[in-house]
Amino acid sequence: MENALHVENLAKSYKRRVRKPGLAGAFQSMFSGKTEEFHAVKGISFSIKRGEKVGLIGENGAGKSTTLKMLTGIIVPTGGQLEVLGLVPWQKRRQLALNIGVVFGQRPQLLWDIPVRETFRLLKDMYHIPNDVFEITYPEAVKRLDLEPLLSTPVRLLSLGQRMRCDLAASLLHAPAVAFLDEPTIGLDLTVKEQVREYIRDMQNRFGTTLLITTHDLKDITEVCDRLLLLDKGKLLFDGSLKAFEKRFANESRIVAELHQPATPASLKKLSAEIKRYGGVITFSEGHRLILEYRKAGAAPALTQILLKRQKVVDLTLEKTDIDTIVTRIYRKPAGEKMKP
Repeated sequence: MENALHVENLAKSYKRRVRKPGLAGAFQSMFSGKTEEFHAVKGISFSIKRGEKVGLIGENGAGKSTTLKMLTGIIVPTGGQLEVLGLVPWQKRRQLALNIGVVFGQRPQLLWDIPVRETFRLLKDMYHIPNDVFEITYPEAVKRLDLEPLLSTPVRLLSLGQRMRCDLAASLLHAPAVAFLDEPTIGLDLTVKEQVREYIRDMQNRFGTTLLITTHDLKDITEVCDRLLLLDKGKLLFDGSLKAFEKRFANESRIVAELHQPATPASLKKLSAEIKRYGGVITFSEGHRLILEYRKAGAAPALTQILLKRQKVVDLTLEKTDIDTIVTRIYRKPAGEKMKP
């Protein structure tokens, strides 16, 4: 299968002025001219085949937005090679723009002072969208994203959540070959987030669009994507399927218990001492909720028996560690340990 994106040793560095602390330091920095080099992206490599659905995640400052801006031709790399749909993005920006869709979080592409409907009509002309495509994508977006009440409203009067829905629709109107979606569900409530994810999935299935999604809401990744790229401080820490990611890093299982009444400090101390023999540890105890985690295979029956003996349990669930918890723990590890399961 042909690659939609190919990235090899991609890097981006900036020079920034060194500023000393305090008012006097700020004044001196105006005249010193001393700068330091900041490496936002540090030689990352990956390829994405046509039709793939890939999530790009990382903490603030990990290099996600910088990478997306290089992929879309907004900024020029300082090193490495990059192609999107066979084009070098910053050299063929106009040609590439006709074949990609982009959502950049809280920076809408919609025109501020005209109604949403007119923006969509203008985009139809700008992207040279054929009538048969527009007659599918436009009504589908209006229906699925509940845009009908917004079509006559100037964009400047929309809320963040309303703008995000309209911006997403605008980015997919021309059924792009590749869609770069940066925080596509930011500012949306839970119900609308589900609508948006379902709409993205269905549009991707219908037109075979290659998706690259960056987000802090990992449910966007688990419900839409099949593959995960994990960035940390400009480096690519992981590239693989969601199943491979969980298999590599989700070593802990947990027992989630709903107690009849909150556990006392004394009872928790006794429980902690007993479950320690089986590799169990109490990771959460607040109100009626208690969570035990363990790594040892086959420890669940013994830990459950001890828990039922020490506490009056109303409900109990056994589950694997969720992806949010896994990612959070990776970020918290020291730099040299982040790739260790």
